[in-house]
Amino acid sequence: MPENNKMPLLFLGHGSPMNAIEENQFVNGFRKIADEIPKPEAILCISAHWETNGTHVTNMANPPTIHDFGGFPEELYKVQYPAPGSPELAEETQNIIKHTNVSPDEKWGLDHGCWSVIKHMYPAADIPIVQMSLDYGKKPQFHYDLAKELAPLRNKGILIVGSGNMVHNLRMISWRRLEENFGFDWAIEASEKMKKYILGGNHQELINYGKQGSAFDLAIPTPEHFMPLLYVLALKEKDEKIELFNDETVGGSLTMTSVKITH
Repeated sequence: MPENNKMPLLFLGHGSPMNAIEENQFVNGFRKIADEIPKPEAILCISAHWETNGTHVTNMANPPTIHDFGGFPEELYKVQYPAPGSPELAEETQNIIKHTNVSPDEKWGLDHGCWSVIKHMYPAADIPIVQMSLDYGKKPQFHYDLAKELAPLRNKGILIVGSGNMVHNLRMISWRRLEENFGFDWAIEASEKMKKYILGGNHQELINYGKQGSAFDLAIPTPEHFMPLLYVLALKEKDEKIELFNDETVGGSLTMTSVKITH
């Protein structure tokens, strides 16, 4: 792939799958960000919703749209996002990562952590997308170190996107108040500390999230929605700008806070 100007980095708080078909402030935030950055040659997405044994990349020309959720309106299951894949990007990703073996995958596709947000950014579905999985057997430091090896892709027009939620505790969510932008005390405490660490460049505190106290324990009961943030932060260079958007807490225990890093 040819050398281009360095692409930005994005962590997107994807929230409910319903964001795929609703009009709200978060959807508008995704669209606004797409307007602010260069159009990518391709996208490499690390989604909370693809956990595997080992690290894998989707390797097909036409990845299917995966509806990996239940109990939502029929309209949502009809959504298709027919973006092409990129076996070339999959192969290049495999080649540049030395930290671990990366295997090609021809069964997965695009899960809702990926398509439900990217469809708002690029509704024409004309940008090739490759997903890279999260190895559920590895520690946060492993993911952070692995992510650093993706750096050369940024110079080749590749937009690297992490998709998850910084605070994500569905067991404690207030389903009756899901439409409200409010947070429980512990969610707000964890969110504020996370943002302080992000903006201050204190990545090690985030890698060691399990040592940050009870608010973090409630905010990150399982790691998969938090790990994509580490992939994005690991790639930030010293002189780059970082800003937050969609910075709201919803349903008490979920933050939509997203991050843009630019050169």
